[in-house]
Amino acid sequence: MGELTKTEERIMQVLWKLNKAFVKDIIDALDEETKPPYNTISSIVRLLEKKGYVNYNAYGKTYEYFPAISKEQYAKTTFSKLFTGYFDSSPASLLSFLVKEEKLSAKDIENVSSSK
Repeated sequence: MGELTKTEERIMQVLWKLNKAFVKDIIDALDEETKPPYNTISSIVRLLEKKGYVNYNAYGKTYEYFPAISKEQYAKTTFSKLFTGYFDSSPASLLSFLVKEEKLSAKDIENVSSSK
């Protein structure tokens, strides 16, 4: 499976939320003030299908799309690449980063330590 662009990932987030959707449903679910054109979203969904992220059911010339992989599968793969690429597969490096960026408090660390 190829990597997703930010736009493709945004469309996948919608599909994971809706489970099944027609292009119109995807457009309606987008949070943007100005909705992208139908053809744009249709093209992105077809690219996602070629990459193996989306499957579809055909009803004549109308297609209902659904995720081919779960959000959890995608998160695991994406996190693994991030963890390896940016933190050299080191939990200590990841923890240090989270503490420095103030994303993890002392209480959070204590909770993780006590949940073993």
